Amino acid sequence: MEEEPAQPIDRPTAAEYATWFKALADATRIQIVSLLSRRSMPMNVGEIVAAVDVGQSTVSAHLKVLADVRFVLAEHRGTATYYRVNEACVECFPTAADVVMGRPVPVQPLPGSPPRGVHQ
Repeated sequence: MEEEPAQPIDRPTAAEYATWFKALADATRIQIVSLLSRRSMPMNVGEIVAAVDVGQSTVSAHLKVLADVRFVLAEHRGTATYYRVNEACVECFPTAADVVMGRPVPVQPLPGSPPRGVHQ
C-alpha cells in the first residue's frame, strides 16, 4: 500500500491559528496571559499595569489584541473593566500547536475527569 504524501492543514484553520500565534508574539502579551492564567480572579487594567510594569495605554492596547482573539475575556463592572483568561483558549492552544507541527492531537479528557497527570 502506497502512503499518501503529507498535506498541510487547510487554509481557514491555518489563518485562525496564525491570529492566535500573532497575539502571543509579544513578550508583554505573554506576561499578561501568564499573569491572568495564574490568578484565580479577574484583574483590572491598573492591577495588570502594576504587575507587568508597563504603562496603562500599552497594557490596554495589548489587552485589546488578546481580547480580539478571545485569549482574554472582558467583564464590565461599573466604570471598570476586569479581564480574565479564556480557559477554552488555554485548553485549545496546545492542540493547535500540535496540529500545526503535524503531531498527533493530544487526547482530551472527558468532561468531569481530572487533567492528565492528576491522580485522585
